Amino acid sequence: QVQLVESGGGSVQAGGSLRLSCAVSGNWYSTYCMGWFRQAPGKEREGVAFIARTTGTTIYADSMKGHFTISQDSTKNTLYLQMNSLKPEDTAMYYCAASRAYCNPALSTADFRSWGQGTQVTVSS
Repeated sequence: QVQLVESGGGSVQAGGSLRLSCAVSGNWYSTYCMGWFRQAPGKEREGVAFIARTTGTTIYADSMKGHFTISQDSTKNTLYLQMNSLKPEDTAMYYCAASRAYCNPALSTADFRSWGQGTQVTVSS
């Protein structure tokens, strides 16, 4: 089991950037896939990007490609999400999550057992 704590959210103007961080504690090596999800008010939680812990291979939701970048620093046990050219529709609570499944595009929220508390991102026009 791992514990996840997100940080880095905030309010920005459209076109701005933010970098979210997710500090991982506990048994990091029990996870194979780390991911970022987001949930806007009244909408379902959706996957943003995944990264394989051992290989660094990344997977993005189609709408996020070129817009967000997921990365990790295993020396710091930290996951990141760099968000550029933010739009008002990116406003949501952002969560990091850990899965014991191998990363693949079909992973859903049900495949991730450990979740952080979320960090709010608000983009104004």
